[in-house]
Amino acid sequence: MSTSTATPLLPTLAVRFPFTTNNNNNNRLCVALTSLATHHRTTVTCFLMQGKERRDTLVLAYKTLGVVFGGLVTSPLYVYPSMPLHSPTEDDYLGIYSIMFWTLTLIGVVKYANVAIKADDHGEGGTFALYSLLCRHVNIGILPSKHVGLNSTMEVQKSTLLARFFHASVSARRLLLFVAMLGTCMLIGDGILTPAISVLSAMDGLRAPFPSVTKSLVETLSAVVLIVLFLLQKFGTSRVSFLFSPIMGAWTLSTPLVGIYSIIHHYPSIFKALSPHYIFRFFWRNGKSGWLLLGGTVLCITGSEAMFADLGHFNPKSIQIAFLFMIYPSLVLTYAGQTAYLIKHPNDHDDGFYKFIPTSVYWPIFVIATSAAVVASQSLISATFSVIKQSVVLDYFPRVKVVHTSHNKEGEVYSPEVNYILMVLCVAVILIFGDGKDIGNAFGVVVSLVMLITTILLTLVMIMIWRTPVMLVALYFIVFFVMEGVYVSAVFTKFTEGGWIPFTISFILAFIMFGWFYGRQRKIHYELTHKITFERLEELLADRSVQRVPGLCFFYTNIQDGLTPILGHYIKNMKSLHKITIFTTLQYLLVPKVAPHERIVIKKSSLKGVYCCVIQYGYADALNLEGNHLVDQVISSLTQHIQNSRSLENLNLSSDSRETEETSNLEEARRAGVIHVRGKTRFYIGLNCGWFDKIMLSFYEVMHSNCRSGLPALGVPPQQRIEVGMLYEA
Repeated sequence: MSTSTATPLLPTLAVRFPFTTNNNNNNRLCVALTSLATHHRTTVTCFLMQGKERRDTLVLAYKTLGVVFGGLVTSPLYVYPSMPLHSPTEDDYLGIYSIMFWTLTLIGVVKYANVAIKADDHGEGGTFALYSLLCRHVNIGILPSKHVGLNSTMEVQKSTLLARFFHASVSARRLLLFVAMLGTCMLIGDGILTPAISVLSAMDGLRAPFPSVTKSLVETLSAVVLIVLFLLQKFGTSRVSFLFSPIMGAWTLSTPLVGIYSIIHHYPSIFKALSPHYIFRFFWRNGKSGWLLLGGTVLCITGSEAMFADLGHFNPKSIQIAFLFMIYPSLVLTYAGQTAYLIKHPNDHDDGFYKFIPTSVYWPIFVIATSAAVVASQSLISATFSVIKQSVVLDYFPRVKVVHTSHNKEGEVYSPEVNYILMVLCVAVILIFGDGKDIGNAFGVVVSLVMLITTILLTLVMIMIWRTPVMLVALYFIVFFVMEGVYVSAVFTKFTEGGWIPFTISFILAFIMFGWFYGRQRKIHYELTHKITFERLEELLADRSVQRVPGLCFFYTNIQDGLTPILGHYIKNMKSLHKITIFTTLQYLLVPKVAPHERIVIKKSSLKGVYCCVIQYGYADALNLEGNHLVDQVISSLTQHIQNSRSLENLNLSSDSRETEETSNLEEARRAGVIHVRGKTRFYIGLNCGWFDKIMLSFYEVMHSNCRSGLPALGVPPQQRIEVGMLYEA
């Protein structure tokens, strides 16, 4: 019988031994050669695996161009037009370029590409990821510590002085939560303003060659382009990014080439402005007017937050490679070319991008710029979807539909409701505030505040989790807090000139988030105060009028330390309880993902046929179980729990028969029918409530009545659902 063998990775070694050689020596040599061959095969295999990983990382780096860096790399379209320049001189332009270069270097390269990107929460980024990271490690969140799950990495070492301060101060913890919420709301505001300003600035290039094209027409065309972009979101980030990445690749390569051409023809010595002394000369000469110009220069770093917020879509190494080797050099050369042109044509700053494009390549660059502006919108739209999903699963935002558009990347999500709301707001910003400078002023507020909030949260991570040396923390905080604080102070002067737009949006979003969070906390507090204990349940079931009916019931409860008050309301009115009742809690943990073996936790009660089940999810997990699949998994876990419980007891006939009885009862109950019972609770707001509770709880009830139910996410068929209404007294 012939056998086939795999082709070896290395050529076969043929060794001939002399007959006079000692057999022991031959054996040792054979072992040595075998070991050497095995080592080489392992080395080659590892090399091939590393080669595949490198290729995958480079492909991801290519795809980041279409999702992560769109807003950042297209910023030359609107930075100079957003500056209120008045008769600028050569020294003014050199100072402005020096400011932009060091802003890109310090904030882009140092802060985001090398520090923030390492503060991911199991692959997820953004302000809420930083907040959950702090909550998991040092337990300084508003949520009780039991919400941090079984697989969390709680800090067990001696707490820092700052951690003890947060533990002791409820106000400090609430302030930290508010800061995280504000950062989230500002990032969502960024997702509204980036598409508006990017597309509007690109389409404005039609007005130079065609003077008959009016401003209203440009605004209308920009709105149409954005509507098409938002309608494409349902196809998912992967498909969109692979379609858009060639466009961003063309933009990233073409604009620095134009910049080099402009440098050679207009001002070859532009790179002397890399010396920081030009910054000091700029502020010394211009004073307050120079400080006000920072409201425009801060836009050169817009979109950098997406590097951190979009970590769930890609990985740190791919983002670092794309930024350090493509995006950063491209921006440095493009801004250098723009500045070189403007030094020779100082009054063209209102159209600082298209004026520096040579006539021979104007139309190709216009097509690429318009396409790139569309792609720029994608980076913040993707980040907004990720942030909204994190907020929903952590119970800080009303439930909206979240669709996972990729089977391989859990972070790729899409929300239809959020998508269409963003579309309406983007179009409204363009049509109502069509002036690019007003939108630029609003954009500056968002960009600077998000950066400042990230700096604050990163500093807390360094102190309380990383235990970074004090000198390094102080250096980081002083440099970036002062730098971004100065930017914030400058953009706040533009509050009445468009800066109020993001504040209005962020205030509405923050009010929604706080109102939802407050209502949920009040509801949980009521349930914990009026919970049904197992002793009380035993008393209720002892009533002869209460029957145990056939079937399997999943009774959903929000608390684990007892049973929901709805249970007592249900038994008193229905006079029944199913023979097999599983009290089920859907628990989102302050971790990105829960290990599969920790997903379902079963606990048996002292009552016959009554079990407790906790289904645990992280905020980056997909809650995509179908109803029958959920039942299968829970029954499988429950059967395993029964078997494990028996193995811990003495192996006798009584325990064996008890296991058989429990298992057969479980299968019999399932055949009789499965139902899912959940509470439909409302607050009863009486005359004794204070004005704050009346406002916040009424607002919560409006949101709760219009948001999605938790059960459809589990794929439970409507005919298997029962909702039990109950009023909670506020």
